[in-house]
Parts: sequence; structure tokens; C-alpha cells
Amino acid sequence: MSAEVPASKKICSEGLMSRRPVTFVTGNAKKLAEVQKIVGDSIALVNRKIDLPELQGSPEDVSREKCKLAAKEVDGPVLVEDTSLCFNALNGLPGVYIKWFLEGIGHEGLNNLLAAYPDKTAYAQCIFSYSDGKDSEPEVFVGRTEGRIVPARGPADFGWDPVFEPAGFDRTYAELDKDVKNSISHRFRALEKVKAFLASRP
Repeated sequence: MSAEVPASKKICSEGLMSRRPVTFVTGNAKKLAEVQKIVGDSIALVNRKIDLPELQGSPEDVSREKCKLAAKEVDGPVLVEDTSLCFNALNGLPGVYIKWFLEGIGHEGLNNLLAAYPDKTAYAQCIFSYSDGKDSEPEVFVGRTEGRIVPARGPADFGWDPVFEPAGFDRTYAELDKDVKNSISHRFRALEKVKAFLASRP
């Protein structure tokens, strides 16, 4: 089952008006707002919630396969995203499973996973996959921000943001001003690559 937001949610730009809008697949309102803030008017974007299966494999392969499935559903340009939070002491876990870890053990539990390890470093990773449509092979774009895991600080209304402190800052994602976060985040870094790719096309 899928649902499309009203036309007022579309983001348009003169440079892309001749192209079909890109459908960003998410049911997360906060993620949608953050993506809209980052891309501004550089991508003509609409949002649609599509129930996609949870797949196994490397983050890049999972994102690519989800994009193929979404492209078949949308039958047009589509963008999907997968986010990971990777603890270096745990060889990259929880990784793509961070959503279920967070739901199961919460912010305190994420910190407890590293209680026995002196290494609290981690990286946030975002992978966007873009496809022109159901017969197009997806392009994959990876963004990564280094940091460390800390006891939760800041508003607890956006996933694991309260426990991730990006390198070079003494505040967590949750504590940072949104404009600052959106200029350094894993999502920003991946979207910069998406924007550059789309802008380079005729």
C-alpha cells in the first residue's frame, strides 16, 4: 500500500522542471523534512511511502535492490535511502540494523553495547540509490560522518541522534542546530553526491 503527499510538498527548481519529479521513498516525516532542507530547490522531489521488504546483504547491495523494487512500484525516477550506525569496536555493528537495535534496547542499551570496550568511535553512514525507472540500473551514493557514541544528550525525537557525537564537535547530532547538522551529516554528504550526479546529466 502506498500514499503520496499533496502537491504542496513538491520541491521544484527551474533547472529540473523539464524532468519528471524524483520520488523519495520514506514514511519518516522527520527524515523527509531533513532531506528537503538539504536539497532545497536543486531536485524536484515528491514523497511516497512504499512498504519494501527488509533485505540481507551489504549496505550498498541492500540499497540497490530496494531501489529496483521501488522503481517498479513508482515506474519513474526514484530515490531510496538506507542509514547505518556502525561501532568500530563491534566491526561495524549495529550497522543497517540500528533501527531494530534502537527499538529493542534504546539509547542506554546502545551505550551498554560498548561498555566493555575502550573504543567508543563510530561512523554514521547514509546510502542513497537513484534509478530513472524500472528498467534502469540504480546508481549508489555513500556518505559517512565519523564520530563517537556518548550517553544520550539532546531531544530524543529523531532516532539515535542523541548518542552520536560527530568528530570535531562537543555536541551530539540532537544538540546541534539543524543547519549545522545538515552541513556535516552523513545524509548531507550522500545527498551532495546525488545532487552532483543529477546536475551533471543532460
